[in-house]
Amino acid sequence: MDRTPSHFHKPVLCNQVVNALNPQKGEIAVDATFGAGGYSMALLDTPIEKLYGIDLDPEAVMIGQRLSRQTNGRFKVLSGNFSMMDKLLDQPLAEMGRLKVDCIAMDLGVSSMQIDQAERGFSFKQDGPLDMRMSQQGQSAADIVNTASEGELADLFSTYGEEPRSKRIARSIIQKRKIRPIQRTLELARIIRSIYSDRRSKKDPATRVFQALRIAVNTELKSLRKGLAAAERILSAGGRIAIVTFHSLEDRIVKQFFKERTHSFHPEEGYITSGSRHRPEPKPATDTTLIGPSFLNPAKIIRPGAEELADNPRARSAKLRSAVRTEAKPHQPSIHAPR
Repeated sequence: MDRTPSHFHKPVLCNQVVNALNPQKGEIAVDATFGAGGYSMALLDTPIEKLYGIDLDPEAVMIGQRLSRQTNGRFKVLSGNFSMMDKLLDQPLAEMGRLKVDCIAMDLGVSSMQIDQAERGFSFKQDGPLDMRMSQQGQSAADIVNTASEGELADLFSTYGEEPRSKRIARSIIQKRKIRPIQRTLELARIIRSIYSDRRSKKDPATRVFQALRIAVNTELKSLRKGLAAAERILSAGGRIAIVTFHSLEDRIVKQFFKERTHSFHPEEGYITSGSRHRPEPKPATDTTLIGPSFLNPAKIIRPGAEELADNPRARSAKLRSAVRTEAKPHQPSIHAPR
């Protein structure tokens, strides 16, 4: 099957993301989570000079390579995790005589392309191998389900899925895998649903556990924290970033990142926030070492409208947060060697 970007639905909040990025002529943009290329296709319709797509999924990279051949050099796909975007972009930018980029789009979580392919193991609605590896390498969801202890599984489901019945689900998994290993998505989904035989909610009970396993398999939250810091380092002064989240865990990280980065930072005393009568404002050791806010106050959260929700129910939990980079130094120095 030909899986070019034109075969996929328009990504969530696409117009709003492009508006938040406000791409201008001659600028360099980054689609940090390329996926099926929906945001990239929209950004290529703007007057930007160059667009880089980043993805660790080999199938997404193949889509990006086809798109690259169609754009006369305006687009290039880079294979890797967006958490390392500054390192991945180092050489391509140097070849252009540039050090920074002007726009960064980040669409977090699993893509529709991955969910819709049963063989990738992300969906609890289709039967497939219990895989969930975006990179198609390393530990799979089945490995975790069949080797982790009951306590480890319960903690994972509670922490990454906010699952209220995590202990009961973990106990049931342990009992079932004693009979035979749990290898299929629908097999795991049935185990979870059996714990919710009394359910009244329309939300499938398997949602939270599958989310937790996917996050664990792909170390998504760790990658997100590193990716935000990398974006801070690579964005030019006046550069824009737009981030779409799909669940509270990742949205909380993005919200906290912007909350911190809109305050000044001192290497020894941390973030300098406004004081109160109960807690006086901390004084930096020396003003010369104080780093100003690295982002301006983030824009108001944008959610999908009724028309988009009717067309794409998967968008119901999406939130868009965006902000503008200042001239201040990054608050988290690069882990890579200086350019």
